[in-house]
Amino acid sequence: MGKHGGRHVARKSIAGSLVVAVILALAGYLLTVNVRVNRSVTVNSDTSQLLNERSKHVNQLQSEIDGLSTQIDALKALTTSSSVPKGEDAGSGTKLPAVHGPGLTVTLDDSPLWQSKVGDTGSSADINDYVVHQQDIEGVVNALWAGGAETMMIEDQRVLYSSAVRCVGNVLLLQGKRYAPPFRISAIGPQEDMVRALDDSPTVQVYKEYVASIGLGWKMERVDDLRFPATTSSLQALKYAKVKKEQ
Repeated sequence: MGKHGGRHVARKSIAGSLVVAVILALAGYLLTVNVRVNRSVTVNSDTSQLLNERSKHVNQLQSEIDGLSTQIDALKALTTSSSVPKGEDAGSGTKLPAVHGPGLTVTLDDSPLWQSKVGDTGSSADINDYVVHQQDIEGVVNALWAGGAETMMIEDQRVLYSSAVRCVGNVLLLQGKRYAPPFRISAIGPQEDMVRALDDSPTVQVYKEYVASIGLGWKMERVDDLRFPATTSSLQALKYAKVKKEQ
């Protein structure tokens, strides 16, 4: 009986090792796909065509990521059985769960005056004053984090550790997809703290000066129950630093 038990333990250990090896292999491929999705955008003479092709490619890669994530999570569940010691962890799950709670939604938009400022050549010296820029979106995002946001969405995408806001003209590029204004940023967290952080943000203050002077769009709403869907987190859930509170 003792020898039989020893061989049985060895089989389970080998099975657990194989599961972990498969998970690591899938995780490595998933990371490679994620890097491909988040490469910097190269703008050529036909920007619209390039972005359309990139969007299609991103959707294809995202389908691959979703499928691999499901496989990884399923295999990870096997490691919780007795075949692998409890102290061995194959890694974190690859999906952020759906969440809901009170929060804020901030909407930024171009000024309705911008079209009248474009000359016959399609350009204007001060046209940039009338459109939302990358730093405006980043200013709102940073202020919401500073105000205690627990999780966030920009447009229809959850903000991940790898999310990067980029703008080409007045088009927002986020994780391979493009969005036209207005731009919506939503955050779940302490509403009053986030409102104060927005009010205290120098970047947001400058933006609001343009809201008052030339009509840039600004709308902030308190929402009692924001709902964010589950999403693939590409190996790592979002983590961010917090200011250490003084004792």
